[in-house]
Amino acid sequence: QVQLVESGGGLVQSGGSLRLSCATSGLTLDYYAMGWFRQVPGKQREQISCISSKDGSTFYVTSVKGRFTISRDDAKNMVYLQMNNLKPEDTAVYYCATDQTPQCHPRVGLANEPTHWGQGTQVTVSS
Repeated sequence: QVQLVESGGGLVQSGGSLRLSCATSGLTLDYYAMGWFRQVPGKQREQISCISSKDGSTFYVTSVKGRFTISRDDAKNMVYLQMNNLKPEDTAVYYCATDQTPQCHPRVGLANEPTHWGQGTQVTVSS
């Protein structure tokens, strides 16, 4: 049974940093690309980053490029999202997910509808 569990969210001031973690179980993580998504109430869930298996290539949406860094530690079954210079518009529930394919698309990240999602972690950035 695949499980993804996010942690690390919280309340931070504008300009601050947070590191989100996604603990995975029930899947062979090094086979799969992993993505981070976020959702604001009333809006569609947005994919913001992706990291491929094997070559570790990454995708970032323009709004977070240069501020967020995705990484993975397959030995620990963990995926991370380091978020720096946070802005109020980054306030959202953040989710990790996988579509169980190995590679991120360079322009869209996870190209297929994810097969597994975490429960999400709230990030709130105050101005």
